[in-house]
Amino acid sequence: MSINFGLLIVVGLMAACGVYLLLERSLIRMLLGLLLVGNAINLLIVTVAGAMGNPPIIGRTSDERSADADPLAQGMVLTAIVITMGVAAFVLSLAYRSFMINTDDEVDDDPEDLKVKRQRNADAPDRDRSDDPVTGSDTIRGDLFDDDGNPLTKEEIRARRAEIYETDVLPDPDEPDEVEYRHELGDPDEDDEGGDAR
Repeated sequence: MSINFGLLIVVGLMAACGVYLLLERSLIRMLLGLLLVGNAINLLIVTVAGAMGNPPIIGRTSDERSADADPLAQGMVLTAIVITMGVAAFVLSLAYRSFMINTDDEVDDDPEDLKVKRQRNADAPDRDRSDDPVTGSDTIRGDLFDDDGNPLTKEEIRARRAEIYETDVLPDPDEPDEVEYRHELGDPDEDDEGGDAR
């Protein structure tokens, strides 16, 4: 089986032009880009299917062709053409509707998108204060950051914990969980002799 590299180059150029047009603000240009990408994919399927062959019908042959053509590729391309035309008609109706309402077919920025783009990370509704403020990755310290995303000092952590928990229900310092917590904080009062070696 031989593949036509000239057609593959044409497929690449058509796909590149189609993607470029899809990234434009005009709906008509987006439609043209959609058609170019669809045709590039169809041409790719036909090219990869192999060389021309006999019709895939029993008893039919062509001169100088020993193998049958692949009917699957032809069926896929035919289906893709129908789907592409349906999507193109839908985008064309959107462009017409946009032109009738706004007298242009430009896609404007959504005000809500602009609002989200301008907001700080600290104001994001899904902000997790346990994430590192620089990298955004999870940290082992948990929610030990202030409202601006800066790490708390050990004294501030102890003060916050004293505010949150009642002193009579605080864990016993001799418990392993408390020792582990103090080890993570680097408490100088910690006795390492009884702890686990990590």
